[in-house]
Amino acid sequence: MDAETADDWAAQVEAQREAKIERFRESARSPLPVSMRGDGFPGLAYYDPDPAYRFVLPLHEHDEKETVTVETTAEGEQTYSRWGEFRFEVDGEAATLQAYRPADGADRFWVPFRDATSGDETYGAGRYLDLDPDRDRVDGEWVVDFNLAYNPTCAYNHAYECPLVPTENWLDVAVEAGEKDFPAEPAGADH
Repeated sequence: MDAETADDWAAQVEAQREAKIERFRESARSPLPVSMRGDGFPGLAYYDPDPAYRFVLPLHEHDEKETVTVETTAEGEQTYSRWGEFRFEVDGEAATLQAYRPADGADRFWVPFRDATSGDETYGAGRYLDLDPDRDRVDGEWVVDFNLAYNPTCAYNHAYECPLVPTENWLDVAVEAGEKDFPAEPAGADH
């Protein structure tokens, strides 16, 4: 990525983050309770955009699309199809992440992951990437941009039920990109 393209890309990442912050602070659809919105909003924390964590990758489709049942934070379950996997390197370490398609057959992928930052700098239960073919495909390959990794809604409010990251998507490497841990205690936490 040349310098001008990198600047444009970083500006787009920052604009998406600002829009999310504004939505969390002001929107009636914010996952935060009303008391944490407006002036009570503690903000969101992010790593600086880093093009080293943006990959353009083929999706290695599985011959058999196995149905996977994923547990949730509220002891429920959600069902996905394990569609394929992305293979890449982070700091010279090989990594593989499974891409899941919702059981309803929607033409998008959910790529959840935990990494060496989980529970320290980032949300302990892991983070998510959503890939949409209209937005994230380039010449038959997928843009897997960890700078867009985000926390599930249960990171902000325990009233939400979130799917847990399957152990096959737990990475040993640190992915120092995307959203960091929420800088406040999630709403509904027991004290």
